[in-house]
Amino acid sequence: MEQRLWGAADSLRANSNFASNEYFMPVMGLIFLRHAYSRFLKVRDEIIPTLPSRGGKTRALTKEDFSARSSIFLRDEAQFDHLVGLPEDENAATAVIAAMQSIEEDYTTLEGLLPKQEYAELDDDALRQVLRIFNDPALQRADGDVFGRIYEYFLTQFADQKAHDNGEFFTPVSLVETIVNFIEPTRGKVIDPACGSGGMFVQSAHFVEAMKANPNERLTFYGMEKNPTTIRLAKMNLAVHGLEGDIQKASATMKTRTSPMRPSTTSWPTRPSTSTKSTPRR
Repeated sequence: MEQRLWGAADSLRANSNFASNEYFMPVMGLIFLRHAYSRFLKVRDEIIPTLPSRGGKTRALTKEDFSARSSIFLRDEAQFDHLVGLPEDENAATAVIAAMQSIEEDYTTLEGLLPKQEYAELDDDALRQVLRIFNDPALQRADGDVFGRIYEYFLTQFADQKAHDNGEFFTPVSLVETIVNFIEPTRGKVIDPACGSGGMFVQSAHFVEAMKANPNERLTFYGMEKNPTTIRLAKMNLAVHGLEGDIQKASATMKTRTSPMRPSTTSWPTRPSTSTKSTPRR
């Protein structure tokens, strides 16, 4: 399945004026949308039976309902089935851009970070075809964090192609999992001064989830990264997993406290850190 999706995404490059390093973000944006929708559906089905009702009327779903379960709330226009079912007289790129904008409006931590205008450069038929393939019935029936693995597969492929930052933004998942299993981040702060695409944060969250606990209640994530595009990718990676973190642009001149990250070793928040490390970027 991952290979089929990768082939479909590669067709976008063939039907656009993008070089391989330019279609990286639009493709990851579509994976982001599909992954967010997959989690949205799963969490929605868990929330609906628990909603209170009064006078025969059930309370509407809210963004807070989804945040409490590590998921993104999606308006109707941002849901993937809406994009797949667009009438032929509507422009797919315009609809995808509107979906991204609606998410940024609801989640200010993503404001200005999601790809948008890049989709206007894509062939409409090719974009519609990729949307349909990303909505494959097999994916709709899949259990578990399937799109999480697909997201990681795409990161791996782009890293192998050195499509962005010479491939340095991503460390193989198996290596990150090994590090996480060694440090056992059960609670506190996970600090990554070269966080890349945020893999350490995501795997730390998975570690806590395996304990049947909520990572947003147990862990706080702090990261730094030198590349602005990689910062966008890391924040998207956190958001699609329903996580929050403070990721800032690294600077050689950052020697004293800066709010809210406070990189100085004498001014970190008072709770003990789960990990402070300097592994290769993810």
